[in-house]
Amino acid sequence: MSEEKENLTYESALEELESIQKKLELEEVPIDQLSKLAKRAKFLVNWCKDKLKDIDKELSEIFVEDQ
Repeated sequence: MSEEKENLTYESALEELESIQKKLELEEVPIDQLSKLAKRAKFLVNWCKDKLKDIDKELSEIFVEDQ
């Protein structure tokens, strides 16, 4: 997954999460793939949370420097 992390953007992660959500809502996921899809969704959610925390910290540092 480290290679996926390097190529992942917030926007692409969000798009993939939305795609997973649609598949689940439309019941397009075979039961055999449900666990794999849930793990991927969890990874993407955590990755997005970490990305937002990092950006928030970075922006806070930028604005603190200006004061």
